[in-house]
Amino acid sequence: MKRTDLVKGAVPVKGGAHQGALENHGAIPSEKKPGAFDWWLFTIMLSLLAIGLVMVLSASGIVAEQVNGDKYYFFKRQIFFACLGGLALWGAALLPREWLYNLQYPGLFFALLLLLLTLSPLSHSINGARRWINLGFFSIQPMEFVKIALALYLAYFMSAKQDLVKTFSRGVIPPFAVTGLFCFLLLLQPDFGSAVVLSGILFFMCIAGGTRFLYLLITLACVAAGLAMLAVAAPYRMRRLTAFIDPFQDANNTGYQLVQSLLAIGSGSFFGVGIGASKQKMFYLPEAHNDFIMAVLAEETGLVGMTVVMVLFALMFWRCYRIIMGQTNLRDRFSAFGITAIIAIGAAMNLAVVMGVAPPKGVPMPLLSYGGSNLLATMLCIGLLMNFSRTAISWKK
Repeated sequence: MKRTDLVKGAVPVKGGAHQGALENHGAIPSEKKPGAFDWWLFTIMLSLLAIGLVMVLSASGIVAEQVNGDKYYFFKRQIFFACLGGLALWGAALLPREWLYNLQYPGLFFALLLLLLTLSPLSHSINGARRWINLGFFSIQPMEFVKIALALYLAYFMSAKQDLVKTFSRGVIPPFAVTGLFCFLLLLQPDFGSAVVLSGILFFMCIAGGTRFLYLLITLACVAAGLAMLAVAAPYRMRRLTAFIDPFQDANNTGYQLVQSLLAIGSGSFFGVGIGASKQKMFYLPEAHNDFIMAVLAEETGLVGMTVVMVLFALMFWRCYRIIMGQTNLRDRFSAFGITAIIAIGAAMNLAVVMGVAPPKGVPMPLLSYGGSNLLATMLCIGLLMNFSRTAISWKK
């Protein structure tokens, strides 16, 4: 067997048909029958989802009763979205791999259409941003599904263009142009935080795909200059930046949300004040059941509760790592990596914002924060990872 027949780091697999698929980096992995699902990943996901439902119930009750007249309003909606997410999860887990890859370009164009719709009269403005499309009973945030479409496209590009990925004209410009178009539409909403997420997905996919570091460094410099210009051009972004640097300097205005988040985290101590006993959720901490649900979790369950959640996320990403490394087809490996990056970047950015390590960006915590689009998209990602787990072979470091 030739060395080029194998993806770097994969375990050798016998069989000429499988070797040919590896050489061509094709969409259809092999003739090997799919194996069992990764039930550990599914169990960890269910554990995080259960914690998220409890925290949504706890964090949203006061606001829901005051605004909607029903303290279970957000909780019941989250249950509904979790059921929809369950259907999406199993649909993605059982979807034939060739069907998934045939949806690559239709999915990309559909995601582009959804973003364009957010700039039309069909979209409604919330807090000055047009990020949602109203479907009557609920609204969807297209950005959550744009991430998946972009990750699958980048996985195809990095696997099919391995001989060109180190060139600038054909290996760098196409994926950067596609991502740049999506980021431009997001900035028009405006949704600065989501543009950063898409840029992060592109960055990590380029590293995994083998893009030259020189090109990445030049791009990072250009992006940093662009971000600085955007911050200067929009006063509210500059206020957020200064509030992030020293939130207590303007604790009653621009630094208010971050100060309340830090107070919630500090109040939790070791064991927390108890489930349902948070004081910050009583109209002190904005978006307590959404982007800042981790602050409420820290207040009510303390260091112990936060440690449990962080351990569960670590175990989930460990299972994802095993799934990624177990793929013998390059496109499968990049696809699993891109899907994992979506969840990892979202979790890291949310925690960074809640703890004051990064400026507020409006990024929810996967599986924990309230929000139908994010929950549905996250469970869809887990379903895709379970799909890839069926073709992951065992390996030893």
